[in-house]
Amino acid sequence: MPFRIAIVNDLAMAREALRRVVLQLPDVTVAWMANDGAEAVERAKADRPDLVLMDLIMPVMDGVESIRLIMRDAPCPILVVTATVEGNASRVYEAIGAGALDAVDTPRLGSNGTHGDKALLAKIAAVRRLTAADFKAVAARADTGTGTSASTAPHAGSHHGSAASKTGTPTSPGSHDAADPFLMVAVGSSTGGPQALAVFLKSLPAVLPYAVVIVQHMDASFLPGLAQWLTSQTGRPVTLARRGDRPMPGSILVAGEAMQMIMKPGGTLDYVTGDAELIHRPSVDVFFESLAQVRSRTGAAVLLTGMGKDGAAGMMSMRNNGWRTFAQDRATSVVWGMPGAASMSGAAERTLALEHIGPAVTAALFKPRPGVTT
Repeated sequence: MPFRIAIVNDLAMAREALRRVVLQLPDVTVAWMANDGAEAVERAKADRPDLVLMDLIMPVMDGVESIRLIMRDAPCPILVVTATVEGNASRVYEAIGAGALDAVDTPRLGSNGTHGDKALLAKIAAVRRLTAADFKAVAARADTGTGTSASTAPHAGSHHGSAASKTGTPTSPGSHDAADPFLMVAVGSSTGGPQALAVFLKSLPAVLPYAVVIVQHMDASFLPGLAQWLTSQTGRPVTLARRGDRPMPGSILVAGEAMQMIMKPGGTLDYVTGDAELIHRPSVDVFFESLAQVRSRTGAAVLLTGMGKDGAAGMMSMRNNGWRTFAQDRATSVVWGMPGAASMSGAAERTLALEHIGPAVTAALFKPRPGVTT
């Protein structure tokens, strides 16, 4: 059965360039083409494709709003394909926060054929390697009208009891000193991640008593801008993690290279090549597994919205080594793939609505001292 790709762009030349790129691939067809975001929403609801190539700047309805509505009403994988990713950086992060998987510059038609198509072909190949099961689950909820909007999920304190019982006795709450230089909160996210990360970071204490280190699935060229965007959205300084950095309380670091980020035994961050077969660079599993090996450094692991299962196995290793573990719930996730895998496997001891994860993490890591009221 052919892989069906939809093309959304208000420029006829851009649509033709994208059509030519798509038809280079084996077993791929063009499902349909739309001139603006509003038309794309209606076409997607009537004929859901396997992938949408979505422009950002269009009349009637822009790409960000169209992505939000498609992910609500007809969820499917979406790649942002825009004239200049760098020039539209802020909208790119909004689009990925709304549910787009990644972004790439639009190929150009020229006298000698289509130019700049290699990056797009690589992105399409990566999407085809990922499982579509996550989007089938989202689609089932959309068809029944339950949706994925955070505003539809008021009950935020639920434990995932049946899954937790599979892993034995859950780790008891820790009692940490606020000055502990080894205390850390490790976060993994993917589809819908930028917006979820902003909400999570804003829910943390004004003075952070732990370091926060983030792995977000995103093309490495966008990661510097992501750190800047999160800083602007949260009012907290977010910086790229560099080789040799030692996360300390109060710092917020984001993996910033197209390599695997790990924690070394001495407590410093490093980047390594890792397994060439892994889809994600950086991978949440690789980072989480490295943390599980560093027994002197404890804290909490968090998995937010994202397609696939990256992070669930690493989170299980962390939980087995004394870390507290949390996953975002289905109702507030754009795609409940990564947190869902952690929740259902028992790797996550608690599954909560997004806005409740930050306070729960802090409460789990710090128990009031006897005689001290909070």
